[in-house]
Amino acid sequence: MAQALVENATNIVKEIARPVANFSPSLWGERFINFSFDTELAEKYAREIEGLKNEVRSVLTAPGKDVAETMSMIDTLERLGVSYHFENEIEELLERFFNLNSNYVNETDDLYTVALHFRLFRQHGYRISCDIFKKFIDETGKFKETTKSDMSGLLSLYEAAYLRVHGEDILEDALAFTTDNLKTMAPNLSSTLGKQAAHALVQCIHFGNPRIEARNFISIYQEDESKNEMLLRFAKLDYNSLQMLHKKELHEVSRWWKDLDLVSKLPYARDRVVECFFWAMGVYHEPQYSVARIMLTKTIAMTSIIDDTYDAYGTIEELEVFTEAIMRWDISEVDRLPEYIKPFYIALLNLYEQFDEELSKEGRSFAVHYAKEALKELVRTYYVEAKWFIKGYLPPFSEYMNNALITCTYVYHTTTSLLGVKSITEEEFEWLSNKPKMLVASLIICRLIDDIATYEVEKERGQVATGIESYMKENGVSKEVAVDKFFEMATNAWKDINEECLKPTSSPREISLRILNLERIIDVTYKGNEDGYTQPQKVLKPHIISLFIDPVEV
Repeated sequence: MAQALVENATNIVKEIARPVANFSPSLWGERFINFSFDTELAEKYAREIEGLKNEVRSVLTAPGKDVAETMSMIDTLERLGVSYHFENEIEELLERFFNLNSNYVNETDDLYTVALHFRLFRQHGYRISCDIFKKFIDETGKFKETTKSDMSGLLSLYEAAYLRVHGEDILEDALAFTTDNLKTMAPNLSSTLGKQAAHALVQCIHFGNPRIEARNFISIYQEDESKNEMLLRFAKLDYNSLQMLHKKELHEVSRWWKDLDLVSKLPYARDRVVECFFWAMGVYHEPQYSVARIMLTKTIAMTSIIDDTYDAYGTIEELEVFTEAIMRWDISEVDRLPEYIKPFYIALLNLYEQFDEELSKEGRSFAVHYAKEALKELVRTYYVEAKWFIKGYLPPFSEYMNNALITCTYVYHTTTSLLGVKSITEEEFEWLSNKPKMLVASLIICRLIDDIATYEVEKERGQVATGIESYMKENGVSKEVAVDKFFEMATNAWKDINEECLKPTSSPREISLRILNLERIIDVTYKGNEDGYTQPQKVLKPHIISLFIDPVEV
């Protein structure tokens, strides 16, 4: 009798059809767990950096300096990844230049200078008009022929055009014009300018991850004949110093991940804690965000498991119980859960308890409440999506998007990115929870770019309820047309983000910077329509090696 019961139970388990995705294992093994921090080297770097920092500051703020020269230096500091040391000084200079010297930009006919000023002002939230480019337009409404041979001007204009907002046709034309001309010119140039142009055509500054861009620019800048040796050394030392801090944090989260041992308990899920840290580092790389980075990495890693449970393993019945358990957020729910997910549920509740303990000391336990609520909302929408998938239901595009803007995870990750940021108030969490325009724009980009990159893989797995599929069916169009439309909608959402970053802003700068950096990570991770998170080998592996493994040669 007992034997028959066992056989019966085994057959029932066998009959459960699970949509297993067979994800590749982690690329990194125990590499980051075995890291040991070199305190002596860190202190040596810190001493020299401090001295160089004071030298750079005195050059940057020296009285009587030419505006164009100062703006060029600000740009170099930002590109080298060291401008975070001089935030106040840079803001003061830009405010002064914007208020007093707008004539300067109007009076010069140098395209490089005009475009650089425009980009820097826009990046820092100043509402500079795109009309300053009208002087480079001929009577037919096209950019003047003379600008075609100005490589540095074209590159500067190309980078500036990415900060356009709605209705700026001159910048739409500028982007098309500069892209065509740079594509023609870049392959024929072996100079540092040619390398910059070739890189920019793949990754514009505005959409790029600041640390990846800094590493790349350091290698280009050191070949530049007009480089400033002091700035170069400062940038290299600072890069390596930050890298050591990031490695230390990555060691900590890797240890935490190994100790949880969820990878062996949930073999269906992606093992991507290093990629999760890469994501968090993209949101903020500066030293003061160390705790925030670790907290965010942990929440991304946990979300990844939840995502795979709904997307690539759980049955409807199991997911219903799991969804209810998350909604109730109570350890007594464990008994109702399927055996395989119990360790994860316990680990999740423990993690949030740790957050609560940590943030209560700062009087900020309200932050944990908003993070939990965002997670509950995410899980509810995952459940809806899972039911669509399992039942083979293809929703109308608007129904799909309403749900998918939440399942893209960016409401949750924007919220959890603020857990470790001490300056964020309860009012600001409340503002974010009402899904302001800038957040919605970021959700649109995240969702659509993800959908483009994952469409073919999901289709192979029998996933019917995809955004591309829904849009194709509803509009009677091909996949190519749907993809073009998705890119167009993402581009428009970027214009919304650019607009929302201009002063006076409705969004607190600390939050808008997190949203902006989260979008940059999307651009990098899904570059070339690849899903770099799920398949990190091609897209993210080289970045992770340069950011967290190989120091810059000093």
